[in-house]
Amino acid sequence: MNEKDFVHTVAERTGLSRQEAADLTWATLETLAHRLSPGEARDLIAELPQSLAQPVRRGTTDRIERFGHHDSVRRVAERTMLKEEEADRGVRSVLTVLREAISEKEFNDLMSQLGTDFSQALESPG
Repeated sequence: MNEKDFVHTVAERTGLSRQEAADLTWATLETLAHRLSPGEARDLIAELPQSLAQPVRRGTTDRIERFGHHDSVRRVAERTMLKEEEADRGVRSVLTVLREAISEKEFNDLMSQLGTDFSQALESPG
């Protein structure tokens, strides 16, 4: 899936404009990258189009941060100037589109590093 299709799908699912969906997607990917090991980030980058790999690269550090779904939503809301409920719907949408865009193995590896509350947020209705 290319960046245009990815962002378009996020925009459709969230009801945001294309630009808001693009900003939300990049903010979400960069925020989630703070939770990933460098190896997992590399694996994710390998499956993303170059333009979507950039925010993952920016967010990747040697020090894995520990924060939950709610904190990721707050961080994304602050970075995008969206309301928290819009950011929550957006983070869930980005994760859902990621599930469709990358291999099942890579998605499962990603979710195992993100943790249970991200999995629960993804499975619960927004």
